[in-house]
Amino acid sequence: GTKGGAQVSLLNIITELKKCCNHPFLFSSAEADFRDSGDSAQAVDRLVVTSGKMVLLDKLMRRLKETGHRVLIFSQMVRMLNIISDYMRLRGFQHQRLDGSTPAGARHQAMEHFNAPGSSDFAFLLSTRAGGLGINLATADTVIIFDSDWNPQNDLQAMSRAHRIGQNSTVNIYRHAPTLPPRWLLQHPSPYSESSEQDRIHGGTLM
Repeated sequence: GTKGGAQVSLLNIITELKKCCNHPFLFSSAEADFRDSGDSAQAVDRLVVTSGKMVLLDKLMRRLKETGHRVLIFSQMVRMLNIISDYMRLRGFQHQRLDGSTPAGARHQAMEHFNAPGSSDFAFLLSTRAGGLGINLATADTVIIFDSDWNPQNDLQAMSRAHRIGQNSTVNIYRHAPTLPPRWLLQHPSPYSESSEQDRIHGGTLM
C-alpha cells in the first residue's frame, strides 16, 4: 500500500523533473505563455533559449547542416518531438517524423522520402521505442539521443540500430545527459549487468 504508493509518487516526480530538463514547453501553461507572446520573428530564439538541451541541439544542428550531415534524433517523449519539429520548421530544416502513432503507410512513405536520392530532408525525428522496428534510414550519418531511456538497453538498442542504419559510413552518436544525475539513479541497480552493456558497445557493433 504505502510503499507502492510512494514508489509511484517518486516516479511521477522524476518524470516531471525529466520534463523540466527537456523543455519547459512540456508544461502546457509555459507553452501557452510563449504562444500568446507574439513576435514570430523571435520565436525560434525563445524556443531555444528556454532549454539548455535545445541550446546545445541548436548549435549542433546548425554545424551539422553546414557540413552536409544528415541526422536522426531520438526522444522518448512524443510531445518533445513536437517541440523539436517546431524548432526544425522555424529554422527552415526539412525533416521527417515517426512515432508510435504513425500509420504503417505514412511510416514507409517518410522513410522513402528521407532515403530518396537528392532528398532535401536534413533530419528524421523518431520516438526511441518506435524507432527501432523495421527502420531503414541508410542515408543518415549522425544520431542524437535527446533524452535517455530509464532502461539503458533501449538506448543501446537505438544506437546499435543506428550503426546498422549507417553501416556504409561512420556514424557519430551524441547523447544528451545531465552532468550530475540524481543520486538515487546512480545507486539504483540496473536489471542488466554492466558487462553485458560493455559487450554490446565494444563487441564490434558500435565502437
